Amino acid sequence: MAKDLKLYPAEKKGALLELDSIDDLKEMARQVRRDIVRMLAMANSGHTGGSLGMADIFTALYFRLLLHKPHEFWEKHDLDMVFLSNGHIAPVWYSVLARAGYFSLSELNSLRQVNSYLQGHPTSESKLPGIRIASGSLGQGLSAAVGAALGLRMDGKKSDVFCLMGDGECQEGQIWEAAMSAAHYGLGNLIGIVDYNNLQIDGEVTDVMSVEPFADKWRAFGWDVYHCNGNDIEDFVTTIEKLRAGGKRSRPSVVLATTVMGKGVHFFEGTMPDNSNWHGKPPSKDDAVKALAILGETVYGDF
Repeated sequence: MAKDLKLYPAEKKGALLELDSIDDLKEMARQVRRDIVRMLAMANSGHTGGSLGMADIFTALYFRLLLHKPHEFWEKHDLDMVFLSNGHIAPVWYSVLARAGYFSLSELNSLRQVNSYLQGHPTSESKLPGIRIASGSLGQGLSAAVGAALGLRMDGKKSDVFCLMGDGECQEGQIWEAAMSAAHYGLGNLIGIVDYNNLQIDGEVTDVMSVEPFADKWRAFGWDVYHCNGNDIEDFVTTIEKLRAGGKRSRPSVVLATTVMGKGVHFFEGTMPDNSNWHGKPPSKDDAVKALAILGETVYGDF
């Protein structure tokens, strides 16, 4: 928790980094997974599964797809915007924001510590660059994204709004109220990305409360629907580029990105033999050592 947190120092910026190739993106995604494992093991708290599963998507967004300026986040108002609705996967977002230069890599040492800027769910009172709203109460992020997309259009801005969600989160009624309003207002500048891994904290989404037929629901609510392998960076990049290549869009779009919870470390992946999963538990120190050996070191280095 943050008991006495001042505004994040404006002069405390990270190093800007641009990546040129798909191979570079894959290498960075592997480093992001290393960051996630190390942060969670150090904190002995947090969400492993979804954070690892979304590493490829976040890496592709921040190093290839977004129109953004990390050092001018609070000053520029004509850039793409990102909202993380499933805020419990904050570790992957923190890692990518730091690697892209929004704030210092050294902040990653403080995940979930008292008076850390990197709380267990994203918070906004300290104005940490990259984060606009607090999130983690599931179902609320798409409503904020709808408001932002409508505001950008009213201001004549051409940028896009991205909202990251979980498939289990889409059991929440507020998601569908927001989806309905996005279509009603013709928010073609709104792009939803769903972590479609069929897992939530209590088990498989299809068992807890099935959202199927998922794609048909989005279409019925007036959205254009795209599918991709969310753990294949090239496929995800191609899908977003195709989505954005059609000129002026009059309908919101959603990408159902199939992922594997815990992707990258085989003993974190999917459902365990006892029907549990790694949604909401951190790796032990021994787990972390084994996971880091599997992931291997990268050219970008650990924080």
